[in-house]
Order: sequence, then C-alpha cells, then structure tokens
Amino acid sequence: MRFTIHPLSSFIFAALFAAGITACGSGISLDEPIEGPVWWLTQLNGQPVGAGREPQRDPQVAFDRNSGRVSGSGGCNRLSGSFTRTGSALRIGQLASTKMACVDAARSDIEAQFLQVLQTAATYRLAGPDRLVLLDEGGRTLALLSSQPSR
Repeated sequence: MRFTIHPLSSFIFAALFAAGITACGSGISLDEPIEGPVWWLTQLNGQPVGAGREPQRDPQVAFDRNSGRVSGSGGCNRLSGSFTRTGSALRIGQLASTKMACVDAARSDIEAQFLQVLQTAATYRLAGPDRLVLLDEGGRTLALLSSQPSR
C-alpha cells in the first residue's frame, strides 16, 4: 500500500508546528488573564492620573471571570457591567453606574473619560506583572492601570 501526502498538508503541518514551538519557547503566555486583581487607573489618554489620599476612591476596575462581570469605581460613582475576554481581545458591555455628584470637577471629568475608555477598549496587554494597558481597535493606548494602588 502506498501513501502520498499532499504538498499543502505538509506546509500546514510545518506552519502549525513552528507556531507551537515559537509560542512554547517564547515564555509569553498567549492567554494573559486580567481577572483577579483590582486595577487602579494611573494614566488616561496619555495623561497621568494623580492618586488621591484614599486609594479605594480612585478610579479602579476588577474583572470576575466566573460571573463575567466587571465592577469598580470611576472615582465618584460605582460602576458595573459585563465583559467578555478571548485571549487579549476585550469587550466590555454597557456599564451602569450610580449617579452621585462629584464634588471635584476634575474628578468628574476623569470619571467620564474613564467610563468612555472602558467602553471603547477592544484589546489589552500586560506590561509587566502589575500593569494593564487598555488599547483601542487601532492598537492605541487608551489607559494604563496598575494592580498596586498609588499612595
């Protein structure tokens, strides 16, 4: 009995094998989970965000894989919604937030921008063990977050 291998099959096998070797040998995880820690906002639209005296009130988010929910604070109001993550693709559903007035106009502006960034984010990358970068569809940085609160 004689077996023949189609040339295209050999090419596909070689490409898949090479991709597997590259992924395994690079030390880079193809699935970088963001679930677990609380992520505090440190930079928004290219501008540093000054941390307040109360880190629990600074803009922050947390992702819960089990429930598919995102929750946190914009700095004045609590926020929550749904999210899906596949690899580094991130989609945050419509967010709901409380409607408390911010005493500080600057904090209110940051909160509005932060909520917009969360809704606009299309992907992310981890830039170290405690830094999360949210990116738009074009790969531009929207926000930088840290799992370590600023003091």
